[in-house]
Amino acid sequence: MSILKTKTVLVTGASKGIGEAIARHCATKGANVVLAARDKTALDRIVSEIQALGGHALAVQCDVSDYREVNNAVTQAIKKYNGLDILVNNAGLIDPIARLADSDPETWDFAIDVNVKGVYHGLRAAIPEMLKTGHGTIINISSGAATGVLEGWSHYCSSKAAALSLTRCADKEYGGQGIRVIGLSPGTVATDMQKSIRSSGINPVSRLDWDAHIPPEWVAKAVEYLCGKAGDEFLGKDFSLRDNEARKQMGLPQGAK
Repeated sequence: MSILKTKTVLVTGASKGIGEAIARHCATKGANVVLAARDKTALDRIVSEIQALGGHALAVQCDVSDYREVNNAVTQAIKKYNGLDILVNNAGLIDPIARLADSDPETWDFAIDVNVKGVYHGLRAAIPEMLKTGHGTIINISSGAATGVLEGWSHYCSSKAAALSLTRCADKEYGGQGIRVIGLSPGTVATDMQKSIRSSGINPVSRLDWDAHIPPEWVAKAVEYLCGKAGDEFLGKDFSLRDNEARKQMGLPQGAK
């Protein structure tokens, strides 16, 4: 039986890509899934498809840069499913890719609002509710960019570094109270984000072949893996999906991909 069965999972940025894959996977494993994103039309379509397969899902329109909307998503999850067991802070932006001197301050700021404040908002809204039950898992989708830098990615690298610090802070503050906080660094994933990266032509990642990227379903399986006891090793840290031993345990192909 999956660790996800009967659990309530809230996924931000769930209208496409990694977030959609995580939501669909959790639903197939018997979880009650709350999908949050700005694109309500896309969310409604995904929820309908999950429900058609017998799954339990709820769509909540949510801009993670606005704390009130994130808090509402948590409230709706608890109202609908009587609790919140898992939060996946997945929403993130990499556009527009540009060198610092060419960057647009407004769009750079918005990327920080989503990638950093969005993670904080999720933590701030979910932790008090999880403390009431004495348990909960929060997975912050991270990146190798959290500890390294790439040309044209100043907004993304700095925001992912901040998100890793939030993972560490949350674990230090609440790890002893039953709250599990883990970062998940997938590597490069075959989503629309990679299309934006490729079209930018900036830095080596933009020149990777499409088949070098892992499918988003692998990230979804990693979320399930980290929600179990295997995730305890990575509390307050970033777990890398590039780790071949972890891939082996999850039944995923090993190698450079």
